Amino acid sequence: MPDFFLFDKGPRPVAPFSHAVESDGWVILTGQMPTDPAAPDAPLPEGITAQTEQVLANLALILGELGLGLDHIVQCRAYLTEFERDYEAFNQAYLAHFEPARLPARTTVGVTALAVGALVEIDCVARRPDL
Repeated sequence: MPDFFLFDKGPRPVAPFSHAVESDGWVILTGQMPTDPAAPDAPLPEGITAQTEQVLANLALILGELGLGLDHIVQCRAYLTEFERDYEAFNQAYLAHFEPARLPARTTVGVTALAVGALVEIDCVARRPDL
């Protein structure tokens, strides 16, 4: 049976979901928004770079609650509301968080809107080592 996780330290959910679901060593993280878990009602960071940094920090926080890190991610899906404008800056911010030889598989999609007016959302799949 899968285990469902909603962490007190994690970002406040903007919809009905778990932060993560784990089954047989596979960990699926729900899409993270650029909200600050310590100040969920604060304005979002300005610009795609700052929002990407916050989203990745939120993913790292959820993974950390499970004893994992960004290096355990095997696949990401990223959603951008301003794809053509933000794609290059998003890639630069994203790349800073992964080893060049260990980049997760990734799909990036342009969308018309995201919850809370975000510019970016990222979900991912991670795998526990040695399983």
